[in-house]
Amino acid sequence: MSAGSAGSAAAPCRFAHYFVICGIDTETGLEPDQLSSALCTWTANLEQSPLKRTFRSKVLARYPENVEYNPFDQNAVNMLCMPKGLSFRTQADPRDPQFHSFIITKEDGSRTYGFVHTFYEEVTSPHICSAMQTLYQMHNAAHGTANPPPPSSSSSSSSSSYDSSRDTLYVSKALCLITPMPYMQACRSYLAQLHKAATVKTAPPLPLESYVYNILYEVPLPAPGRSLKFYAVYEAIVCQRPGLGELPLADFSLAEAFSLLGIENLVQVFTCTLLEMQILLYSQDYQRLMTVAEGITTLLFPFQWQHVYVPILPASLLHFLDAPVPYLMGLQSKDGSDRSKLELPQEANLCFVDIDNHSIELPEDFPQFPNKTEFIQELSDVLHSFAISANAGAPPHCPSGSPNTPSTPPKEKTGPFALLQLEDDGRNGNLIGEELATLELLQGNSTLERLQALTKRTGVTVAQIEALRDRIKSQPTAENESWTPSFEEELAHAKLNVQLREVFANRFTTMFADYDAFVIQSAPDLESWLTNREQMHNFDKASFLSDQPEPYLPFLSHFIETQMFATFIDNKIMSQWEEKEPLLRVFDARLKKSHLYNIRATSLRSSNYQRCSTLKETAQAVEQKLLRINHRAVRPHLLDMKIGQGKYEQGFFPKLQRDVLNTGPPLNKWPQRTATAQCRKDWNIQRIDNDNDLKERHVQDARGLGKNLRQPKLSDLSPAVIAQTNWKFVEGLLKECRMKTKRMLVEKMGREAVELGHGEANITGLEENTLIASLCDLLERIWSHGLQVKQGKSALWSHLLHYQAFEDKLEHIQSMPEIKTDVGRARAWIRLSLERKLLSQHLKQLLTRQALTRKLYKRYAFLRCEEEKEQFLFHLLSLNAVDYFCFTSVFTTIMIPYRVVIIPIKKLSNAMTTSNPWVCVSGELGDSGTMQIPKNVLEMTFDCQNLGRLTTVQLGHDNAGLLAKWLVDCVMVRNEITGHIYRFPCGRWLGKGVDDGSLERVLIGELVEPCAEEDCGRGCRTPPQLCSPSQTRRISVTSMSRGLTQIQEAIGEAVNCIIKHFHKPEKERGSLTVLLCGENGLVAALEQFFHHGFKSAWLFQKTVFVWDFVEKVVAYMVSADPQETTELLAMTWQSLCRYVNAINSTPRNIGKDGKFQLLVCLGARDHLMAEWLPLLVGSPVTPRMYEDAAPLRDHTTVGTLIGVLETLHDFPITLEASLVKGVNL
Repeated sequence: MSAGSAGSAAAPCRFAHYFVICGIDTETGLEPDQLSSALCTWTANLEQSPLKRTFRSKVLARYPENVEYNPFDQNAVNMLCMPKGLSFRTQADPRDPQFHSFIITKEDGSRTYGFVHTFYEEVTSPHICSAMQTLYQMHNAAHGTANPPPPSSSSSSSSSSYDSSRDTLYVSKALCLITPMPYMQACRSYLAQLHKAATVKTAPPLPLESYVYNILYEVPLPAPGRSLKFYAVYEAIVCQRPGLGELPLADFSLAEAFSLLGIENLVQVFTCTLLEMQILLYSQDYQRLMTVAEGITTLLFPFQWQHVYVPILPASLLHFLDAPVPYLMGLQSKDGSDRSKLELPQEANLCFVDIDNHSIELPEDFPQFPNKTEFIQELSDVLHSFAISANAGAPPHCPSGSPNTPSTPPKEKTGPFALLQLEDDGRNGNLIGEELATLELLQGNSTLERLQALTKRTGVTVAQIEALRDRIKSQPTAENESWTPSFEEELAHAKLNVQLREVFANRFTTMFADYDAFVIQSAPDLESWLTNREQMHNFDKASFLSDQPEPYLPFLSHFIETQMFATFIDNKIMSQWEEKEPLLRVFDARLKKSHLYNIRATSLRSSNYQRCSTLKETAQAVEQKLLRINHRAVRPHLLDMKIGQGKYEQGFFPKLQRDVLNTGPPLNKWPQRTATAQCRKDWNIQRIDNDNDLKERHVQDARGLGKNLRQPKLSDLSPAVIAQTNWKFVEGLLKECRMKTKRMLVEKMGREAVELGHGEANITGLEENTLIASLCDLLERIWSHGLQVKQGKSALWSHLLHYQAFEDKLEHIQSMPEIKTDVGRARAWIRLSLERKLLSQHLKQLLTRQALTRKLYKRYAFLRCEEEKEQFLFHLLSLNAVDYFCFTSVFTTIMIPYRVVIIPIKKLSNAMTTSNPWVCVSGELGDSGTMQIPKNVLEMTFDCQNLGRLTTVQLGHDNAGLLAKWLVDCVMVRNEITGHIYRFPCGRWLGKGVDDGSLERVLIGELVEPCAEEDCGRGCRTPPQLCSPSQTRRISVTSMSRGLTQIQEAIGEAVNCIIKHFHKPEKERGSLTVLLCGENGLVAALEQFFHHGFKSAWLFQKTVFVWDFVEKVVAYMVSADPQETTELLAMTWQSLCRYVNAINSTPRNIGKDGKFQLLVCLGARDHLMAEWLPLLVGSPVTPRMYEDAAPLRDHTTVGTLIGVLETLHDFPITLEASLVKGVNL
């Protein structure tokens, strides 16, 4: 058996895979490390004194040579063990040992953890000391200084020179454990004890090889739900592994993370992580970077970070900050460096976390976490219960009051025991026997759990079970006999960790309690789902959002678009064909338990904050597990070593015996059968994973960039590898653009998309705004990729300014006082271009100046990849197929210039009028007010606060002068910023004695499609809004060209549209005026109904309007004897008379058709139309003015109409001010 194969005999089950020693290679001497000095230029590095320069470190030894399941990556381990390279000190410098951890994410997404103990060791190599002396002489000569005098005993703690004749030189050295699971506390204690054994005067009981051999080959991973005790040099170490139904292992101190950032800052960074923004951690301390990064990702349960994750970014990989994808990275800051001097490639969507200064910089357009205030208060209460300050920068301390430094993170919680594992471990003497077995059996019984839940809801307790639990808790165990203050502190921090995690997990349990009801499982089998994953809708987002409380929507609408949520839903769907993903299994079990206790029922659609109710139980579970050891590993023992091996010199960590440590035990049987079972289980999991490679590739291709971009490749930094990585980024950006534009089109196209088989026919305004914000973020990342020199926070805005085009639009945006940053201006420009259907055209024009593009961008940048750039612009061009109002609807308070053009019918009327015309433009956000139009002027401009999408125009005049009659064809209104043109058809006279005598009319607008000569690519297929009735429609009405069936269908369709309007979310309903008064609105349909069978055209030899009929009916009712009617009928008569008289007495000259329109609108608003119709039918006036076959004289037809109109009584109809102006009701 070879050394390598022996070393990997049972690697999946082993606590540690490698033991590594890094330091200086005395044979090669001092080698400058240009990679580690990448934060500053190499020239600047040479300007520093030699003791402060960076030198290359090497892996001096590793044991074993290789592990089959975890191949050793020498470059990556060396780079992360000593990210700054070798560090030199003298006796005058502080040389305290340091600890940090790191993580290596493989291409398949699996993680390996490293834990490093760094200390300083005296340099005994003469040529290393001589080389350092020579460097100092060269440095002093270059700077014209002589060697300073030797430092005195009272000199400063740091030296600035080195003289081999008087100074002792020390160099950094690192001991590292590589493990498959993040047992940080245990590894930290083990490495510290191992280093202590090499430095103390008294030799340890056994050679160091025995302790290293023990941790590598004889200490297993704890089985799920079990605790393990193993032995280091001086003290025993206890670690635990959560059970299958518990939160996953997390051994990093959340107390330290909260103390470093403060509660509010940490919650904000946590929210940025959930929304998959770019997050950069910044600190001088590597362990702080790991603590915050691991703490944040731990709190994401049940979701997982799906993108680049590098908590410690080596200096050689700074180019990876250029990655145009979401990332979570940690960057070490230089001593005394200023944040303003840190040049980052892109900051538009960056969350910058300055850990040392306890401050953060958040991106713009940042939604807050739901119930943020109450959430922060609950976290504060948990921290205060452990006597830990919630203020940023306050050091965490234990409840007993003793200080706790970052060197003592708490232990992580573990979970309940499985019954089979208890049976396997019956030999351990620290279990309490039959009583404990009985309790575990009862707690694991699902039927008894339901009974216990029922008794808990009714206030009854199961006395025998509670007494048994209390008795077991009170019994002494083998472990609590050696209770120590350090163990008490460890226990307190373990409790705090699990309680903080429970608070976060409870928020997701509340928000996603019913998520599975909205999962769409349409595929019959796994293979068809994997094949068609990209075309399928897996989650009913619109219905899910409609079921959530209003305050949750800004956050949730963004979050459900993230990759981590998509992966979560994918895992849920795949769980119907295969075993559930572990986090999903735990989360679903929690939801099942919460449903059992009816926790969600009372909070459905409620934003009331619900505190976590399981804090006490989880703390008790952690305490019980810490007090009871389930398994003890084999103690370190003498190895079969030759005489003389195992000796070492005090103060120096030796090179260990390779032949002893590279070969593990032949069979490697763990003393406990549970470890063997776990080993077999891990082997099976590994085999299954190998069989599912094809499936994983399908899933990752469907999800986006895939796992191969989760971490840069540390083992190969050649230009070819860097180029390949950037090419993957380019491909990923193009695919993301295709997916986003397709989603925007499918969700916006409505019925047309449904007919094409693409999904649902609705999109909420909230979803639309979220998708557009996501597109803005994508464009910023594309424009930041491969940037030569960063200029401002927005690369796109900087490019626009360099191009010096689109001056008019840029001036509009720059003059907007609401926008104060370049990122905001860039997003406003994107929204404006998208609304004008010019986004693709403008960006194509922006990229035509190739000389400017080459000047601003590196060769590998996305914008310099011609084929991908053309496809990108084509995808953006497809967005011109639909209408967006993403600029108008977002920037609601800006001042916008409008242009109004009045177009008369010149052949039938004077182009000019002697009267004084006026106009009032109204939109969804307000109206302009009445504005006088200068005489003989048909065009005017005015500035007004954003009116939103325009809905109506009121046009009128004062009837002054000889030429007071005015035949207007239409009114055109143009938004001078967005370029939208609205046409308001009229086709009617305005003047006394002509048409219906109206001096003002309310016109309903339609959005005009752009002219072909302006941009042939801007054609819009979205149906236009309904326009106002014109003279053409008036003629068709009076000629009774439509049959009764068509009229009834028109009324039904108009009422149906109004009902649909109220079933939409309030913010997305649009204009009700269009549905009431538009061309196919309720007023037009009822007018056709009243005109059908009207005798006016041939009987009266003049035009008689429906309003004339209404007035005659009212006149009859006024003259009728009130005693002949019932009280209810009299009240209805009075209401109709009151409304008609109020309309007639209005100072507005709206004409007879306008008065009828106003009556219908008021009757619909006040739910009176269905009551008025019987009065009109039963009046003696009706037979005189309508033919016998008229529908108004058919009681069946009128009854049907009344039933249709009564369906509107359930809805609160609100009328625009332009319709009811001057009417006092």
